[in-house]
Amino acid sequence: MAAEYSVEVCKKLEEKFLDAQLHRPMRVSRYEPGTELDFNVTGISRANTARLHLVIEKFVGGGFAGQVYKVKVLGIEVNDGTMDGLKTGRTYAMKILIPPSTFSRLFRNFLYWIGFQGPFQLQVNPAAARAGALWQKFIRRGAKIRFGNENTVVDIYATFVDSALGSCGELSEWIDGRTWRLEVDDHLDILSRWRKGIKVDSGKLGSLEYRSKYEFMHKFVEHLHDMGGYEFARQYEWSTCKSQPNCLKPQVRGLIPRPA
Repeated sequence: MAAEYSVEVCKKLEEKFLDAQLHRPMRVSRYEPGTELDFNVTGISRANTARLHLVIEKFVGGGFAGQVYKVKVLGIEVNDGTMDGLKTGRTYAMKILIPPSTFSRLFRNFLYWIGFQGPFQLQVNPAAARAGALWQKFIRRGAKIRFGNENTVVDIYATFVDSALGSCGELSEWIDGRTWRLEVDDHLDILSRWRKGIKVDSGKLGSLEYRSKYEFMHKFVEHLHDMGGYEFARQYEWSTCKSQPNCLKPQVRGLIPRPA
C-alpha cells in the first residue's frame, strides 16, 4: 500500500534543510497548506501593480498545465490606485503554470519543444501568461452575449512571476462547487440517438447532469471557435475524454468552465 502524503513530514524536512545552512537554495516543486507567500502582481483590467501577501489554504491539484491552489489574501500594497477584484481577506484560486510532477513537466516540455522548438511560453514568458489572461477576459465578455451571463466563465484578476518555482502564475476567482456526477447509463443506444438529435424517450436517457454538461460544453466549444480561440477550444472537446473535469458545477450559479 502506498504511503500517505504527509505535510508535517515535508515541513520537518524543510526545517532540516534550513538548519544545515546550505549555500544551495532548496528546490521546491509545490507549496504546502499554511505557506505564506509574497508576489509582485500586475492587474488585468488595468495594468497597475501591487505587492500581494497571501497564504496557501489548500493544494487543489496539478496536471500538465500547472498546479492550482486555494489561497487567501492577507495584505495588498497597491502602487497606483486599486487592484480590480483583489481584496484583503478574500479567497482566490492561484494557478502556477508549472506541473508539480517532474515527469509531467518533462513530458509537456518535450511535446512543446517538438511542436514549437522552444520552451513552454506560459511558464517562462510573462507576456505570454498575460496574453492568456487577457484571452480569458475576452472569452468572458463574449459569454455574456452567448449565454446571457459572463459568470459562466471564471474571472481572472492578476498575473505574477514565482521565482521559487520558476514559473508565471495567475490569480482568479475561486469557485465553490463540485465536479459533475456522471452516473452509469443503462441505455447507451438511446443516448447515442439523442446525441444525433433523434427524438427518444426522455425517461430512458439516464443522467440529466451528463446531458446538461454535454450540451453546455458543445456550446462552449462553438463559442471559443467563434471568438477565434481554436486551440483553446481543444481543452473542452468532449471527444478528448479528459475535458470533462475542465467544467465545475457551482453551488449557486450557472455552469462555469475552468481550465484544469
